[in-house]
Amino acid sequence: MPVAIRILGEEDVAVLQRVDPDVFDGPLQPGLIEEFLGDPRHHIAVAIDDDSTVIGMASGVHFIHPDKPPQLFVNEVGVADNHRRKGIGTRLMAELLEHGRRIGCIESWVATEQDNTAARALFRKAGGEEAPESIVMYTYELAREPASRDQGPPDDA
Repeated sequence: MPVAIRILGEEDVAVLQRVDPDVFDGPLQPGLIEEFLGDPRHHIAVAIDDDSTVIGMASGVHFIHPDKPPQLFVNEVGVADNHRRKGIGTRLMAELLEHGRRIGCIESWVATEQDNTAARALFRKAGGEEAPESIVMYTYELAREPASRDQGPPDDA
């Protein structure tokens, strides 16, 4: 069965009406689909089977900064369980990275957990090079009041 890979645009809201439940982390929300596809800095490559069902996706955001040329942050990649290990993730990454090149991004990056061997293998196969240094990630829950900060070094440390 042939699988088509393509980048969605603002006019493709209907494409995300038929999605295998294993592709995204949770159910898709119509308002968020429209907001995502309507934002020119958000990008998504999808894999569509011959039944017009989305069986995979790779999403990213391109951003600029006052001292850096445009970069593409790969946010996540998902492939339906029964379609894994068929090269779909690699094809999705290739399409998203090529799209990044077309829109002028000069670099792309993605992060994953140390123990996510499947993702790490995918990112290597897609041509990524693992950064030599380890990073520490901090997350912030913005939907609630900030917690009081512990006494520690000054903010500019």
